[in-house]
Amino acid sequence: MKLRQEKEDPRFKIANREALIGVGLVLFNFIWWFGFAYGMGSKSPEEYTYVLGLPAWFFYSCVLGLIVMSVLVFIIVKFFFVDVSFEEEGEESS
Repeated sequence: MKLRQEKEDPRFKIANREALIGVGLVLFNFIWWFGFAYGMGSKSPEEYTYVLGLPAWFFYSCVLGLIVMSVLVFIIVKFFFVDVSFEEEGEESS
């Protein structure tokens, strides 16, 4: 039986951090969408204001939300995520 090393693989720490960032982005996206969609969209349709021909609640929650989330994901991936090798340490490639 092979003895398990006490040292944890550093890739797990990186993967856990990046997964938590991903969960944070999802929560931010949901709060953004819910806040605008139900905050501004709970009025009577006669009271709606419009942006580019769309109801303001839809524009801010869906259109602007998509743009904001796309920029945030780009920034997070570009500056906070790191490239990790999938090869085992000490494994020789042929």
